[in-house]
Amino acid sequence: MYRYIVPISILIFCFIWACRPTWEISATTEADKRIVPYKPYTQVTDGNPDAGFQYMIYGDLVGNGVPYDVHTRFFPARPDTILRRVGLNGGLPYHAIAFERGEDVTVVSGNCFSCHAQKLNGQLILGLGNSFSDYTRSSMTIIRGFNWMVKLKYGKKSPEWAVYEEQAKWYEAIGHNLKMINQGLNPAFRLEEAAVAYRNPTDLAYQDSANFEPLAFPVGTDVPPLWHAQKKGMLYYNGVGRGDFTKLLMQASVLGVHDSTKARDIQQHFADVLAWINTIEPPTYPGEIDRKLAAEGELLFARHCEECHGSYGEKEFYPNKIIPLPIIQTDSAYAIYNLKTPLFDWYNQSWFAQTDPPSMNQASYGYMAPPLDGIWATAPYLHNGSVPDLWTLLDSKARPTYWQRTADSEDYNMQKVGWNYTDRNNPRGKWTYDTTLPGSSHVGHYFGDTLSTSERWAMIEYLKTL
Repeated sequence: MYRYIVPISILIFCFIWACRPTWEISATTEADKRIVPYKPYTQVTDGNPDAGFQYMIYGDLVGNGVPYDVHTRFFPARPDTILRRVGLNGGLPYHAIAFERGEDVTVVSGNCFSCHAQKLNGQLILGLGNSFSDYTRSSMTIIRGFNWMVKLKYGKKSPEWAVYEEQAKWYEAIGHNLKMINQGLNPAFRLEEAAVAYRNPTDLAYQDSANFEPLAFPVGTDVPPLWHAQKKGMLYYNGVGRGDFTKLLMQASVLGVHDSTKARDIQQHFADVLAWINTIEPPTYPGEIDRKLAAEGELLFARHCEECHGSYGEKEFYPNKIIPLPIIQTDSAYAIYNLKTPLFDWYNQSWFAQTDPPSMNQASYGYMAPPLDGIWATAPYLHNGSVPDLWTLLDSKARPTYWQRTADSEDYNMQKVGWNYTDRNNPRGKWTYDTTLPGSSHVGHYFGDTLSTSERWAMIEYLKTL
């Protein structure tokens, strides 16, 4: 699912601290320990990538938003110097989007690049997951401000209020569900879970009574790069997204889409969006690479990593494997959450799954070994972003318990490949990641621990080439 988070974008919501239960799961069986490859669904291939990109930066892919004039009262217009858009979008940041919603009503919301774009070394990389979103703070003040401003400016009998009143219901629905316990974590599934709780599964229209009660646990993840979708047969960290990608990728529309008629229109555009995603090239490592050392690392990679992460170069192959938790041993909260959430039962009974092209959600007790294209740029690592660089990913004993980085995109360590950080002895301080919190543990993925120091450097040198 793509980036629902970042200030002034897709999400404008309040957050309430959620309880943190201790979850248990039944004892694992031998079936839980099997690595099972998945046969990918045949995706649509006739989309137009140029049309897809234009839709991502000008289209109504989120379905609704805040009236444009009210939005610019809070966030004054400024030139879009990155995407260089024209018209009303020319005055919005790259991660916001203005579009027509109803007769003579223009609204603003976030676009895909709210979550799936980030600056690295001073350069914005479209498709790179944004690890700088902060959902640890409440946005209740701005929500109340939007409500008050729309009523004051237009009145409750205006078409602007009619449009915004529907959107305000979604903000209210998701507002209690999205507070994260570490900066940088993305509450994408939490957003969808809360929004669809009040949607009729057949026609996706709003309903006053809830289908289910969202889970209380505030699970979040790091944002994967969009170019992973080029190889994956399943989407999301535990491969829960199966079938047609156009429907799986458009799920952010549940934040504002009116009904399934509009959802169908968006889905048809996403054939073009998927075509654009399939054109993205992962960023090339910008520094010098020791080719001799990288060649040594390639041999080590083939021995230790290829079985799960695939091969690269002239004979590329990606196996699409979900690695069971007893093997990968990384933090289990996200996987267990997906086994327990009522979201996926709703999804599999809904328009998304019951109409063509088909898609479905199928959770598993494990995580998908991702493709590693452009891995040098995708720090922090693991599904919960708990590991700051490749060195500590390959040496679990070196992983910091509390690590603090800056929000400077140029504060990147090209030797250890990841964010420069300060190893702290407590969790205090902005941009300090606390790995002792539920769902944020840095355990697991111990496969690099058997490497010697020289082998670890060789492996990193090879990973820079991917």
